[in-house]
This record gives sequence, C-alpha cells and structure tokens, in this order.
Amino acid sequence: MSKNPLTLIMDTNKFNGTNYNDWLRNLRIVLDFENQGYVLDKPLPTALPEGSTLEEHLMFDKWLEDNRMVCSIILASMTNEIRKQYDRLDDVPSIMLCMKEVYAIPDRNIRYAAIKVFFGIKMTEGSSVQSHGVKMLSLVEKLEDLEAELENDTYIDVILQSLPPSYDPFIVNYNMNELDKSIHELINMLVQYEATTHKSEPAVLVGEVSTTKAKGKRAVRWKRKKGKGQAVVATVGVGGTPAAPMGKYKGKFGGFSAVEGK
Repeated sequence: MSKNPLTLIMDTNKFNGTNYNDWLRNLRIVLDFENQGYVLDKPLPTALPEGSTLEEHLMFDKWLEDNRMVCSIILASMTNEIRKQYDRLDDVPSIMLCMKEVYAIPDRNIRYAAIKVFFGIKMTEGSSVQSHGVKMLSLVEKLEDLEAELENDTYIDVILQSLPPSYDPFIVNYNMNELDKSIHELINMLVQYEATTHKSEPAVLVGEVSTTKAKGKRAVRWKRKKGKGQAVVATVGVGGTPAAPMGKYKGKFGGFSAVEGK
C-alpha cells in the first residue's frame, strides 16, 4: 500500500500534550483518506466464532490490519516522551481512551475562547479587508464546528462592527437597505467597496522653472507631484530670465495649447 500523503500533517503537528483537540482533528483527516477512521471509535472485535463466513473473516482481518497501521500512525505522531506512555498498547480504542482521559479539553472551553477572539477582533485602518474577511470566516467556521449556535445575522453584525471608520458609509448603506447576505457575499462586497473607494490619488505633472543656462534656447524641466491642478510648462530665457509660459496642459487627453508671448 502506498504511503498516505496526508501523514505529513501528523509529522509537522506532533502531539505534545497541549494540542489534543487539534491533533485529533488532524488524525481523523488522515485516517478518513484511507477509510480507517472507524477504528478510532469501534471497540476491538472479539475472535470469530465457529462457522463464520468468508466475508466475516475478511472484515476481521481488515480490522486487525487497519488497527495495526493506525497504531503506528498515532505513536509516530507523538513526541518521544509521550510515546513511552502508550507504546505497549496494541489497540487503537485503548490508546484513544487513555489519551482522552488525560489530555482532552472540553469543547465548552474551546468555544468560549473562540467566541472571545471573534467578538474582540478589529481590522486595522489601511489593512486588507480581504485578509480580514478570510480571518473572520475561519473563526465562523470554527464556531460552527463547535456548535456555537449563533445566527447568521449575529455573525454579520460582528464582522461589520470589526471594520474601521472608513467603512462607516458601507455599514450605513448595508443596514438602511436591510440587505440579507451570506458571510461569503458580505466579504465579496467589502472587497469591491475597498477597490472602488481606497484608491491613491493620480500623479499630476507640474512644471518647474529650470535654472539651466542655454544660450539662445528655452530649457524645460518636468517633475511629478501628487495633487490637483493644471500643469504649466515654464521656460527660461538666456541667463535664467523667466519667459512667458509656452502653454497649459488641458488634461489627460487634452494636449497643450500654445500661448506664446509677444
């Protein structure tokens, strides 16, 4: 049998005595990939009675083989110190029962911690609303797994309250129109709002008088500067004497109009 590619999850997230719930969740993901998760919950079957069918023998042999493989995965995913406590047990249900009695954290404690984080998180002004939305969505999914039993409107309200002041117009519009959106739809709306309202000001060309001496010629120098207004081409005559403007910039597509001095 080829190696389960998901076992890398267990290799990089070993059980260390403080992460039982997360470790167990990862273990189920790995075992479900090979349809071996049933050995975590079902007791060790007794020896087959006389007259058992071929199918029953095959199922019994499969359970023994899966139990052996899962025991190896569990023990390999522990730190060396913890592994010593369980390496003499040869059936998965016994190992899991002992671990649960010692290390399992009640879901209520985890749910309380997750709710506290969810209600207290705030988005920093200027940061990405998409990243913030993904973080909030991850917390919502965790609360759903823990059966927090919060309504969708509550999730939406908390997400809106976590936004910085620059999103106040969006919040007012959302509430006044009594929109009824899913969390995914709300996050997409926030991303679109950010794209249309949080734009940097375009750079505008502004003319600057050059001090370059050019005999018989007019020198022109440009620089970029943020802000609004018209861009004017300034020229200087021989010796740095200011001359009349050559023209005014009419806009992005307007070009220049000649305003020659006489």
